[in-house]
Amino acid sequence: MPDKNIIIVTGLSGAGISSALKSLEDLGYEVFDNFPLEFIDGLIDQDPDKPIAIGIDSRVRSFSPADIVEKKNKIGANLAYITCDDTTLLKRFTETRRKHPLAKDRPVEDGIKKEKKLLQELKKQSDLLIDTSDLSIHDLRRFIEGHYALESTTRLTVSLVSFGFKNGVPREADIVMDVRFLRNPHWDKDLKPLTGLNPKIGNYIKEDENFEGFITNFKNLIEPLLPRYNHEGKSYLTIAIGCTGGKHRSVFCVETLEEWLSSISITTFKKHRDLKV
Repeated sequence: MPDKNIIIVTGLSGAGISSALKSLEDLGYEVFDNFPLEFIDGLIDQDPDKPIAIGIDSRVRSFSPADIVEKKNKIGANLAYITCDDTTLLKRFTETRRKHPLAKDRPVEDGIKKEKKLLQELKKQSDLLIDTSDLSIHDLRRFIEGHYALESTTRLTVSLVSFGFKNGVPREADIVMDVRFLRNPHWDKDLKPLTGLNPKIGNYIKEDENFEGFITNFKNLIEPLLPRYNHEGKSYLTIAIGCTGGKHRSVFCVETLEEWLSSISITTFKKHRDLKV
């Protein structure tokens, strides 16, 4: 297994590499940004037990994905790859008025396309893929902490995310459940303006004859998996529950699951992605 005390962080420019490194620094890692590959062995030899995080991206002189993969395998490092969709990347570069490192005198789109092609092999070889397209800075920090916290722990953190399929499936999800089969409050004119946080919506959904069987079976599916994830060293699990718009059914199901998980002493983090409150 890759050593979580030695982390190489790489990925697309503008995707959040610097933010990921900052989060690792706050967790107690000694962070080196754009550190030359040839000096990494010496850095580790100085203090083999010191947790370190090394950021390497396409700005580095003589950047070579093949060399990074070779170094990762040689030292047994954990490779974290930070990615993001093209639309979000373009928006970030536009807002900050930064030039893309691979497109100094060309449109940002050209740099993004060129870099994605250059980093294909690194992405394939990564131990952890983090897509920041829909993540806030705080979400990214929690994600990093869930995977790379240094304190030994046997407690799994379960992240519950409600979403609407019309806006796409959350990229960070480990398990995705579709609850569009449940009766939809959207078609009731009195309930439509409300959200899954309102008791009236909850009562409406619970009256569906399929709800109780579904939620019981889903709990029975999840519960025996949790200790297995712990046993395999996974400390962060994301379960995404989706309905059409992410406003009613998925929200109520996430609220129900959070209450249950808390009752069995599971640490949870909740996010209603498409709910505007």
